[in-house]
Amino acid sequence: MGRNGLFVVLALLLSIVGCSKAPQKEPPLTPEGKAYVRNLPLSDVTMKSADSYARQTLTEIEGKVQNTGGRAVDRVDVYCMFYDSRGILVLKERVGLVKKLLKPGETRHFRLPFDDIPESWNNEMPSLVIAQVIFG
Repeated sequence: MGRNGLFVVLALLLSIVGCSKAPQKEPPLTPEGKAYVRNLPLSDVTMKSADSYARQTLTEIEGKVQNTGGRAVDRVDVYCMFYDSRGILVLKERVGLVKKLLKPGETRHFRLPFDDIPESWNNEMPSLVIAQVIFG
């Protein structure tokens, strides 16, 4: 095999290896999780923005999540959906709201920082929609 043939084989192998590392899709909200969402109310949700030294704007969403149901929850993810002034979605990001066990009756503070929101965002509170509930 000549030099060009070796190059083609190497390129083919690299493309195969690269394709096998496709991003894993996050699991959807299960029917069981969907039914439990009503037991995970958010409260005291606020938003603030500040400019960083790197000339980026850091937007933070803070609040509390309470587990009013009868089951322990190990993880809760939310979709944060940011819109422009016409109501068009400009960013949808999935983030962890609860990352360690939240027992029944427990309330926990959360903080969701964002530094990559498009400039077309309307600067209003994003929609927060529970994307996943994993029970402990």
